Amino acid sequence: MSYLQRIRACNRWDPEEFVPFQMPEGRVGYVRRTFAEHLRRWPAVFRIDGEALRWIASAKTFGERTDCMAEITAGLLEIGAIDYLHGERYPVTLGQRTQALFLLDRACAPYFGIRAYGQHLNGFVRDAQGLALWVARRSPHRRTFPNRLDHLVAGGLPWGLSLEENLRKEAEEEAGIPPDLIARAVPVGAITYCYASARGLKPDVMYCYDLELPADFVPRCTDGEVQSFQLQPVEQVMEIVRETEAFKLNCNLVLIDFLIRHGLITPDEPDYLDLLRELHPPLP
Repeated sequence: MSYLQRIRACNRWDPEEFVPFQMPEGRVGYVRRTFAEHLRRWPAVFRIDGEALRWIASAKTFGERTDCMAEITAGLLEIGAIDYLHGERYPVTLGQRTQALFLLDRACAPYFGIRAYGQHLNGFVRDAQGLALWVARRSPHRRTFPNRLDHLVAGGLPWGLSLEENLRKEAEEEAGIPPDLIARAVPVGAITYCYASARGLKPDVMYCYDLELPADFVPRCTDGEVQSFQLQPVEQVMEIVRETEAFKLNCNLVLIDFLIRHGLITPDEPDYLDLLRELHPPLP
């Protein structure tokens, strides 16, 4: 595999399999045609035609819409159309995270193809041998990508928390990073991708951060999501990304971005300009 193939693996979806999810204010997502059939159970809320899934409910306010969707997702769970509810809620927006039309359980985001936001932290160390990255191995009990490699800290961005607050929370829970240390994290940009998963569509935005860590820092997981951490030379990480499928799918994109920014993937790379462009595709 090449680095470019890793990026393209996260940007595979067939628009013919989906219909737009239209609110009165505009399109907020994409729903797989097969999943849209389940929503015919709520004819007072949705109208389904060959072109779109349309919200026609009398619920107009933020709170009314959130409550309405909570009832529907509970019903979808009851009939087995969705596997589980997460208990954490994401904003449903026309594009800006802060301008939510209503809230939706995180586990249902792909089913409705809404734009989701997350944060990924590259934790690295510099020493006499060069650059090394802390790599996490996910718990075997995770619902998604069990046992796969992951970033030192990575998580979704729920409603009600700022970027700074959520990064601080995730850093403490996932890696035992104290507030004074995570405060040194540097925001370095964002990655976008659109991927058709088994549950639906993931048009996602990942905010990226770099954190240079002291040589004596050792991460510890406090929430059970990670089974172990390993400090790996950056050359080893590069080989894993390029030659294996060991990392969680979207982590490859953030790592490729890190490698470019730190001059480890250079303009001599045959796909260099394609890498720069395809790390930031416009979301549908």
